[in-house]
Amino acid sequence: MDNDLQNKLENFPIESFQHDLINWYLTEKRDLPWRRDQDPYKVWVSEIMLQQTRVDTVIPYFTSFITKFPTIESLADANEEEVLKAWEGLGYYSRVRNLQSAVKEVKESYGGVVPNTPNEISKLKGVGPYTKGAILSIAYNIPEPAVDGNVMRVLSRILSIWEDIAKPKARKTFEAATYELISKEDPSSFNQALMELGALICTPTSPSCLLCPVREHCSAFEEGVQTELPIKSKKKKPKPLQMAAAVLYDQNSNLYIHKRPSSGLLAKLWEYPNVELDVTTGKTYREQLVDYLQDEYDVKVELSELAGTVEHIFSHLIWNISIYFGKVKNTPNGDLVPVTETELSKYAFPVSHQKIYQIFKESDFNV
Repeated sequence: MDNDLQNKLENFPIESFQHDLINWYLTEKRDLPWRRDQDPYKVWVSEIMLQQTRVDTVIPYFTSFITKFPTIESLADANEEEVLKAWEGLGYYSRVRNLQSAVKEVKESYGGVVPNTPNEISKLKGVGPYTKGAILSIAYNIPEPAVDGNVMRVLSRILSIWEDIAKPKARKTFEAATYELISKEDPSSFNQALMELGALICTPTSPSCLLCPVREHCSAFEEGVQTELPIKSKKKKPKPLQMAAAVLYDQNSNLYIHKRPSSGLLAKLWEYPNVELDVTTGKTYREQLVDYLQDEYDVKVELSELAGTVEHIFSHLIWNISIYFGKVKNTPNGDLVPVTETELSKYAFPVSHQKIYQIFKESDFNV
């Protein structure tokens, strides 16, 4: 922590700030399903779901997930395919694979009780500094910082911190500041209050300063620079990729699907066979897809004309997928799995491939 920030904190009315923030939170906090008790497992699941995902999106997923897997043991013992299916549509699937791995370790090494020390909990797969702090403070009332984007935005304004929050080293500054500010009596409410303030009042653009319960403590408001903070450098634009995908079916009304590799993007999810296209070959998208199906799966097929397109945006990639349909004339190799339309509901697909199936269902093609 630099001297300037240290001096600000030494002169900051910490107790008054804690009092105003926590009182506001206890009065105004949203009724969210993971806040109804302090069960460490539920807090853990909710925090993993909330990474990269909006609260409104998470609520029905959380409720459904906890109904299916109400305890550490039930998630540890569950079939991975079933777990991925329960997460289907939330994205960032490595989150749930890591969660299940970590939960298995908690079952085997900690008797099914989520550990309550920073050292032990940090060793669990997928538990980084933020998740560690969230579980320890919210579930166990231990004064550990839980610094996410919301918290960095709030504190950058309160304390007038002009560090680039997109850079990893900035987190250390905000964690150090939170250690100084956090309520030792009620760290659970304090950390949740900071998050709630960032979500409801101290928003990225047009913060509602006149409604803010800690406005009188806010350096940025006093200086009139609340819309200039936090400093955040822009990410690189996602790279566009041109893809082609085929919905294949046979005379027995089976559809053919493929399981993605066990690591990497969308690992272990199911998809319709697809290929990244090369726009320099001189071959049409359809011709490249036919060649790929022949080479990769030994499929002989007459593909339809272009049936539709799907765009799917990741943080680093944009998939532009051209979609074709076709009835296979032979038996593909074992990497393509035949399933009936009824059986499809058991398999977890990424959103882009759910959209591909929807286009197929709405088309004139009949399996």
